Amino acid sequence: MDNEIAKKVTAIFDHRRLNRSGSSLYTAFASTVIALVVFTIVLVSNLSVRGDFSAKVVTIEIKTVVPYLLPLSSEKEVSDQGNSNYSIKQQIIVKEIDNNLQVIEDFGGKGVSEKFQERATEFLRDDCEVKFMMTWISPAELFGKREILSVESVFKSHPRGCLMILSSTMDSPQGFSILKPFLDRGYRVMAVTPDLHFLLKDTAGESWLEEIQTGKRDPGKISLAQNLSNLMRLAYLYKFGGVYLDTDMIVLKSFKTLRNVIGAQTLEPVSRKWTRLNNAVLIFDKNHPFLLKSIEEFALTFNGNVWGHNGPYLVSRVARAVEGTDGYNFTIMTPPAFYPVNWVEIEKLFKVPRTEKDSKRVQVKVLEMQKRSYGLHLWNKFSSKFEIEQGSTMDQLISDHCIICDSVVSVS
Repeated sequence: MDNEIAKKVTAIFDHRRLNRSGSSLYTAFASTVIALVVFTIVLVSNLSVRGDFSAKVVTIEIKTVVPYLLPLSSEKEVSDQGNSNYSIKQQIIVKEIDNNLQVIEDFGGKGVSEKFQERATEFLRDDCEVKFMMTWISPAELFGKREILSVESVFKSHPRGCLMILSSTMDSPQGFSILKPFLDRGYRVMAVTPDLHFLLKDTAGESWLEEIQTGKRDPGKISLAQNLSNLMRLAYLYKFGGVYLDTDMIVLKSFKTLRNVIGAQTLEPVSRKWTRLNNAVLIFDKNHPFLLKSIEEFALTFNGNVWGHNGPYLVSRVARAVEGTDGYNFTIMTPPAFYPVNWVEIEKLFKVPRTEKDSKRVQVKVLEMQKRSYGLHLWNKFSSKFEIEQGSTMDQLISDHCIICDSVVSVS
């Protein structure tokens, strides 16, 4: 009888031990408990003639064993920490989704489609000499003097042109006050909150946007707003046509004769064939197939973790794929057209030359720009930290292409 009970108890604990086989500490502890229980049962059996004391002893033993079936303190801490980390990760994911949805909403949410279409159609009348478009994804207060200079240069070369700025932050009382000096002088400029759903309708971008909104597509680490700007310029031009400009582009001469144009940023040194294009300037007719193909490429190959993949590299991939194909009629202009100075050397334009050699180099570059350049990309990502010195090339460019001419020059 005693042996049978002992076997049953041993079997129970052996089963529990198998379930916890990953812990050597638990195995040693369980063996000790089994020995104690067997010893207790034998002792109780020998004393059973004295009454019901065995029931009390068994009850006590059960109460003693049960607490040790719970996780050890160290295991519990790890578990709690894991649950805590999971909770934090979940909170971060939810926050990121909310932020992305807010970004999309800021670019144009429900109920603004009709307003956007009406405002855009009314603004882009046939009497616009050239139809320009920019995007602005930052707060209105960051639309500073350099961005104003870009706007000034547009109207300096195109007094009867139109400029639409797609931006929810600039489409505000603060944005209106920033643009009012142009309006007061009779220039046609307007900030309008875009409607992405309308702009992307019936394109591959429509399903991409839905996937981003529903969390089926990873937006990546790079600012979603930046990638939406890359997409929006393509979609806008496809719907309306015209000229897209980055807000760090200085217009040097009229774009009136340019049609279906994109600029090369770099050339292969020997063959002089283009190696990379840039999307800081895009000039295309409405419904141009290059734009539709670029929107499709954006949706199919979107990568939110690689800078430039959905922007300059994208238009380069598409141009390489369709170049020479029937129906894709567009011109790739060499770097001097829009990118006469690369981002490595742009600082030289902001500084007064310190040597005669530097002075001659700058003079040669300025003469080249006067002859061959339609615009100058300032590469604000790199040049925003540079002050414009009085007497520098940039100082001269500002005075030649401004219309309001508030000083952005540092006086030493």
